[in-house]
Amino acid sequence: MREARTIASWVIALIVTVLLVWMAADTLAPQPPAKNHLFEVFRDSSEIAFFEPTGRFAFGVIAGLVALLVLVPPTRRVGAILGVLVMAGMAALVGQLMMQGIAVPVDTVDAAGKVTTADSDPSTTLYLVLGTLAAAVALIFVHPGRDPDRATG
Repeated sequence: MREARTIASWVIALIVTVLLVWMAADTLAPQPPAKNHLFEVFRDSSEIAFFEPTGRFAFGVIAGLVALLVLVPPTRRVGAILGVLVMAGMAALVGQLMMQGIAVPVDTVDAAGKVTTADSDPSTTLYLVLGTLAAAVALIFVHPGRDPDRATG
């Protein structure tokens, strides 16, 4: 049973790590010439200047650190708990955009390098955040923790 939990823990941890690294990279350094508009929308809709650029950088750095904690087995459960907290906060913010009917601009870059900005429903972002949140919650319960036989040695 412990081996199955260990394998499941690694699979879920890798999924959570990839999603968090992807979010951190897109938040901190989106592929030029595209840019991440989500935190600008948070700033403009709430009139709280903290969201852009400070909130964007803070989220990117925290997501990267949480991804690192989740990847290392001794800190995996702590990283998953922090991931739940970060993703719950992001889900609340994106959920507010959805309830208010505020569209989020999304940049697409074609083969020629031309950037096209179109408005998108924030529900796709919410699904990504909720999926990461669910995986982090699962990781909290699946991760087997310390081996009692090795702890007494």
